[in-house]
Formats: sequence, structure tokens, C-alpha cells
Amino acid sequence: MTSLAEFANNGQVSSGALMECQTPTMLRINLNAQQPLSWIKHGSMTAYTGRITLARQSVSEQGGIGKSLKKHLTGEGQTLTKAEGEGFILVADHKKTISLLHLNDEGISVNGNDILAIDGALKQEIHHHKGAGGILGGGLWNTFVSGTGFVAITTHGAPVTLVVTPGNPVRTDRHCTVAWSSNLKPDVKLEVSAKTFFGRGSGDSVQLEFALTEGSGFVTVQPYEELGPTQP
Repeated sequence: MTSLAEFANNGQVSSGALMECQTPTMLRINLNAQQPLSWIKHGSMTAYTGRITLARQSVSEQGGIGKSLKKHLTGEGQTLTKAEGEGFILVADHKKTISLLHLNDEGISVNGNDILAIDGALKQEIHHHKGAGGILGGGLWNTFVSGTGFVAITTHGAPVTLVVTPGNPVRTDRHCTVAWSSNLKPDVKLEVSAKTFFGRGSGDSVQLEFALTEGSGFVTVQPYEELGPTQP
């Protein structure tokens, strides 16, 4: 049983870090003079307090007209909102589970729709991976985040991360694929057989293959086929 005082104080507990999970599905971002800027998924703000301004990401902040056009045409690399000032802001995305990562001069590739928040100190790039003769509208697009700082990604349910090593590639359903390590480049593979044409195939004819010749990497998947953006 929770007292009224405890219930009212629920949203006030903070470690002081730039980003922290207030609940498994809601992220708290603490902005101050030392860390005054963060990027959040457009439409994800649920509440904020303090002197904070919210502004949609400009064309120049998206990397110029070329990269802005890529976002518009592909749907990958969601438009972000700049949260700037002093105070704290709560963000969430359709009750999706949050994984909060801290990069230490590292990089990670993420499906653009699964990015909830990015530390203002991190660099963002849109990457293009060709494959399968132009399937998927000319290839696969994703957002590459790198540097030192926090990034929050979301999944429908608890994510599972698979290790990729030489001789042990991993294949995934493209709609379930959330993120992968910086040393991996997915290849789009088409699995077609006679059964496919008679409606008796597996239903997963278009897949992503992650392979390495040296070292190790990882791929993160979710237990849900996300077919499009979950924008409000």
C-alpha cells in the first residue's frame, strides 16, 4: 500500500545524472548549466518543469538539406526536438520499454523510430546500407550515434541482444531489429522459394544478415514487428 505522500513524491526522486529511467517506460532528463541540451523524439514529451524550451530540429542540425531529405524520403532517422535550458523533462513513447545506454567514445546504430533521447554531446549521422538489388526502397537506413554520453532507445517489450562472431552470422526479421554495434553492416537478404509464391512461406522472406570476419559484435531485437513510425 502507498500513502498519498509517497504517491505525490513519486516523480521527485533523481540521481542527478543527465538521463535516468523514472519508470521502465518513462525517461527523466535533467538539464542544467553544465548539461543544458538534449534531443528527444518528436512528440515524446509528457511533462517538464523549470526554464526549458522545446524546438523542432532544424535542417542544419539534421546535417544539411541532403540528410534532411533522406529522413523525409525514407522515414528512418526520426525528426527530433531540441530540449534546452534548466529543469527536468519526462519523455515516453507509447509505453515502450526503455534501455538507457552510456557510450564511452563508442558508437551504435539504431533504427530511427526506436530512438527516444540523445545526449546533446553525441554526434548523429544517417547511414545507408544497400542490399538485395534495391529491395526496401533502395536499401536500409538507420541513425548512427557516436561519442561520449547517453542515448535512450525503446522496444516493444524486453529486448534481446545476440552476439555476432566470425563464422556465426545472425539473421533477423528487419521489422524486429532495433540496434547493432558500430562494427557491423547489415546485408539485406531475400529468401524466396516455391512455397513463397503459393503463400506457404515463412512470412520472413526479407531478412537482415549481420556477419564478421574478425572480432565480435551484437544485434538487438524486440519481440514485436514494428512496421512503421509510432508517432502521436
